[in-house]
Amino acid sequence: MIDLYTWTTPNGRKASIFLEELGVPYEAHPIDIMKDDQFAPDFLKIAPNNKIPAIVDRDNGMTLMESGAILIYLADKHGRFLPMDGEPRYRVLEWLMWQMGGIGPFLGQAHHFLQFNKGKAPYAEERYRKEARRLYGVLDRRLEGRGFLADEYSIADIATWPWITRFAWQDIDLNDFPNVKRWYVEIAGRPAVQKGYHVPKVTDDIPMP
Repeated sequence: MIDLYTWTTPNGRKASIFLEELGVPYEAHPIDIMKDDQFAPDFLKIAPNNKIPAIVDRDNGMTLMESGAILIYLADKHGRFLPMDGEPRYRVLEWLMWQMGGIGPFLGQAHHFLQFNKGKAPYAEERYRKEARRLYGVLDRRLEGRGFLADEYSIADIATWPWITRFAWQDIDLNDFPNVKRWYVEIAGRPAVQKGYHVPKVTDDIPMP
């Protein structure tokens, strides 16, 4: 049994979608970041950086913060969605790290300036709008001629996909990136993705192009 501490954000949805894909039992604990739940002392003991998601593995008492670490841990524990060794493993990790270092932080900044503070910082809006398009271009080229980021569906796709659900917040038209659009729609149709998207509570439907 996994205790999952999460909220309805791209980072949070990575973990809930992956747990649904694995089909392992878990209990979701809402951490409402709009009410500053992430700063509660009890949560700080699990996640010293005050960020969701975080997990506690009741099997062994392991606690983990950081979505990338959580995905790798669960994939290794259950032997799924991450090859055990060789180049296939490192291809998945390569694109997982690309998400962690590029897609996540830069699209997060795009949300801040383009969605929540539009008109306040034109330079920042233009900077992050351009970077969002650049990253989508990288993703589109990677997906040309292949189904998924590392050929087989993996934690790299699971980590990246929730960020793409907010394409409208990033001023992105998915029709400009046909390979991303195909990949996005295919993953959106997976039952585990549909279920994990609405953890810890039902929000809006998955945005579709």
